[in-house]
Amino acid sequence: MTVGTHKLTLPADMLRRGFWLYTWRVVGPAGEELLYVGRTGDNSSPNASPAYIRMGQHLGSLDTQNALRKHLAKRDIFPEQCRHFELVCHGPIYPEIEKPANFSREDRLLRKELMEKHIPLRNIVGAMEKQLANDLAAADYTVLNTVPWPHDVDPELWKPIRAAFAEHFPKLRG
Repeated sequence: MTVGTHKLTLPADMLRRGFWLYTWRVVGPAGEELLYVGRTGDNSSPNASPAYIRMGQHLGSLDTQNALRKHLAKRDIFPEQCRHFELVCHGPIYPEIEKPANFSREDRLLRKELMEKHIPLRNIVGAMEKQLANDLAAADYTVLNTVPWPHDVDPELWKPIRAAFAEHFPKLRG
């Protein structure tokens, strides 16, 4: 381990809550490029956190949140051994469903109402997550995860999202 000074610049827009799509680009210890595709927008609550929150969780130690760390471990790679990590995120594609000031998790009726608004957006972005993972793999990128989402993406909604990621992943342009 070498001691060093490092700098991370975080655009303020990454603090916005909502439905984000993101791809981690990991350069492993041997210089290999590995990708992980994800999204924000919970399955079990009407929450859609900012991309930066998922950034720390993916590399953290909580088993329910650190999917990237787990996928690297399956390849006997520890994140601390990697050369670098890059997070490419796009969003918020949709804003988080607004909660009233008096929102309480115990208010089942209000929670149900919020989930009814949240689920369609989550399903759209989940379909985009699956499509992004599939498109990157088809373009010959090494994608660590598969996204078993039951919904398919709307081709018209997908075009601008794919184009945004193609700026960072040139093999998607073809």
